[in-house]
Amino acid sequence: MVFEKIREIIAEQTGKDIEEITLETNVKEDLDADSLDLFQIINDIEDEFDVSVENPEAIVTVKDAVDFVESHK
Repeated sequence: MVFEKIREIIAEQTGKDIEEITLETNVKEDLDADSLDLFQIINDIEDEFDVSVENPEAIVTVKDAVDFVESHK
């Protein structure tokens, strides 16, 4: 469930097809996300899951985001 929601957030922010986004997807490199996209993605994840990402640079792949949310629920 966490993965699906994060995938929706990333797809919405990057304009990519949801099918392109897997756990292994590197948000910056594979989806051409810039720093503003990343900021918005992190912000949306924080709002959606009521978490606070202290180190956004640690989130490189979709799996990083999923693991972070699951460990901070």
